[in-house]
Amino acid sequence: SLWEMPELERLALEECRGHVLDLGGGAGCHALELQSRGFQVKSIDASEGAVRVMEARGVQEVACHDIFRLAPEARKYDTLLMLMNGLGLVGTLDGLARFLSHARTLLAPGGQILATSSDISYLYEDEDGALVFDLNGPYYGEVEYTMRYGEQTGHLFHWLFADAGLVQDYAGEAGYEVEFLGEDEQQQYLVRLTLKELMS
Repeated sequence: SLWEMPELERLALEECRGHVLDLGGGAGCHALELQSRGFQVKSIDASEGAVRVMEARGVQEVACHDIFRLAPEARKYDTLLMLMNGLGLVGTLDGLARFLSHARTLLAPGGQILATSSDISYLYEDEDGALVFDLNGPYYGEVEYTMRYGEQTGHLFHWLFADAGLVQDYAGEAGYEVEFLGEDEQQQYLVRLTLKELMS
């Protein structure tokens, strides 16, 4: 329910406008809340199981898609929603650049991306608070996961935890206005990326 959601997610739902595309919809809690407010919302997830759960829970428009394989549609979206560290769906820094370019084909003029991410640099702090990581290695927020349950092991997948400065740089380079809307005590933040109006 709405009141079980973290404050940043509730704020993101308040900031939604127009036709919404929920990327990485999971169990559909955000799409259901938006539907209850009268929004037209489509929710996608790469997991067929998640899609079945969303359909069973009453999400009206659901599809099984990888975010990079989502073809541009005739109808554009006013809001792309990426919650629960949803920016991580891009996987890597290269994926972030690809996604920001691809998102332009999905967004209506003046459209926005509302996303949460986290700065996990605190995991690399020594006892004095100095950051300790290999500057020549991959970005510290690029993480690889494998899910296991009992005897079952899933496929390896990449997840990106992007610090705010990095998002500012990549989004600015890709032609977005960047506005940070909030941060919580776990160093997770909510950002709004808005397509810059083209100069005529």
